[in-house]
Amino acid sequence: MSPYTIARRGLPGIVSTLAAATALLFATPVKASAGACPRDMALVDGSCVDKYEGSLVELREDGTEAPFSPYETPVGRKVRAVSKPGVAPQAHISMVEAQRACKASGKRLCHAKEWKAACKGPEKTRYPYGNAHEPNACVDTNRTSPVLKKYSGEHTARTMNDPTLNQEPNTLEPTGAAAACTNEYGVHDMVGNVHEWTDDSAFRGGYYLDTKINGEGCDYTTTAHSAVYYDYSTGFRCCADAGTLPAEDDSETAPAPKNESILPTGTPVDAAGTRPTAPLGDDGAPRAWMRPSAATISSPERRRRAVSRDRALPAIDD
Repeated sequence: MSPYTIARRGLPGIVSTLAAATALLFATPVKASAGACPRDMALVDGSCVDKYEGSLVELREDGTEAPFSPYETPVGRKVRAVSKPGVAPQAHISMVEAQRACKASGKRLCHAKEWKAACKGPEKTRYPYGNAHEPNACVDTNRTSPVLKKYSGEHTARTMNDPTLNQEPNTLEPTGAAAACTNEYGVHDMVGNVHEWTDDSAFRGGYYLDTKINGEGCDYTTTAHSAVYYDYSTGFRCCADAGTLPAEDDSETAPAPKNESILPTGTPVDAAGTRPTAPLGDDGAPRAWMRPSAATISSPERRRRAVSRDRALPAIDD
């Protein structure tokens, strides 16, 4: 276990702030070369890997760009991939469409080997943060099944591509919201939240309802679907060969036109234009789209709460 992991996850008992800072100071840095990857990508061996799950912008005929709804399929639309924190990751995307979106940004869909290397981190662990599953470290614990809630578990192309599924509370989270779901490479959410297509017609890492059925954590692999398949759980991220992209690429930050809906007709949009406004409760007041959850609480805060709880409750074996 590296000093980085020790400092982030903590040691049994009380670890002083000074000790954690010292561990980080003297941690062995990840091998990198200046300018090898754009700042929205992480250097993993000889590859650049998007730090966040992919989202999309739509390319217009006049050369401008606008946010694209993460709750709709991009089939038939001209889009390109971006990687940024704090937005709903794109779902409802096939491998074919993900490849096209990555290519439009000068990137490509990740190879299976480089995707797994990025997910496992320098220590090659089963999960980004370690070998043992930690509840709520990633967006993969006690989440709501929107298909069960809305359609009594009917899994069809129609029900699994309802654009409101990932807008249900306690389902999808914004990119980077799970503070502990990362490793020394600085990639986020490679386990949970949405599946991620790789260029071998598989999707990896699981999604918010399942990160274990087809292998645990970074070893999770689904190969049962064709390259044109998509549903509410399928997402992606892009990769590139190191040194083939500009080190500073700010093109994805082009301002989006205001007051233009990117969601299905009738869906209110918040000012950021990347997710719906809060749904209304029974009293007519808006509810939070993303309420605080264990997955959005940083590791130190979760440990502090756990210590407080353990002082009040008897220990229970897992």
